[in-house]
Amino acid sequence: MTLHLHGMSAWDVAAIVALGSTAALYAVGMRRLMSRRARVRRAERIAFWAGWAVAVVAVVPPIDTIAEQLFSVHMFQHELLMLVATPLMIAGRPILGVLWGLPHIARMSIAGCRGTAAIGRLTAMLTLPMVAWLARVVTVWTWHAPVLYEAAVRSESIHAVQHLTFVGSSALFWWGLVYGRYGRAGYGASVLYVFSTLVHTGVLGAVFTLSGTPFYDVYLQRAAAAGLDPVGDQQLAGLVMWIPAGVVLTCFGLGLFAAWLAAAERRETAPRRAWIAGSRLSRN
Repeated sequence: MTLHLHGMSAWDVAAIVALGSTAALYAVGMRRLMSRRARVRRAERIAFWAGWAVAVVAVVPPIDTIAEQLFSVHMFQHELLMLVATPLMIAGRPILGVLWGLPHIARMSIAGCRGTAAIGRLTAMLTLPMVAWLARVVTVWTWHAPVLYEAAVRSESIHAVQHLTFVGSSALFWWGLVYGRYGRAGYGASVLYVFSTLVHTGVLGAVFTLSGTPFYDVYLQRAAAAGLDPVGDQQLAGLVMWIPAGVVLTCFGLGLFAAWLAAAERRETAPRRAWIAGSRLSRN
């Protein structure tokens, strides 16, 4: 199999600059927070940097370049961004770190804007798990329509928009589940959203895997030039979305399910602990 590797485009450079700027701001912000003795969990910092590293790997050659030629690698790139890089970076609380990495005046200006009622309502609405889940569903299925997907493969600018919407909808989805669950969705609803995502993405993956007809004409010549059968390349792409991505979502769902059980146990035992504490105080 031979693959022709091109240089990075202006959009690739822009993605690298954006990731580099985010990393620099996060590093400065975390250092400032720790110097103020703020509570910064080591696990969160590790999660952010792991996610950031995965994002860099996904958007630079060779993966980004080969993704232009092979549907399977393009799918792998999308799954890395949406199911690995984004949730890991979200777990690292990037907004807090980046804000503290900004100059004081800029940080105060942004904080003032975020504190307005309109921005607060918009943020609360966008991070509702149901809204974030719907945004992810619409984004994934819409972009896989042949006319849009082929346009993204043929045009660097449209491809950039595709990636932005994929990452943006995934960020809303994971943020809504991780930080928006308390008092709104609850762990149980979060489990439902994760497993329903597993179902609808699995269905799309199965469609690609089981179909014997290529969906995207753009890959007919490109896959053949790389020495691969276009149908086989498409089926491999479907398997990437169906199996590995399904495993990742299943692990997240099981983790949330375990947290749900632990939270239920804490709620059940809380009155008993309070009664025991009260009894001890009364005896003393």
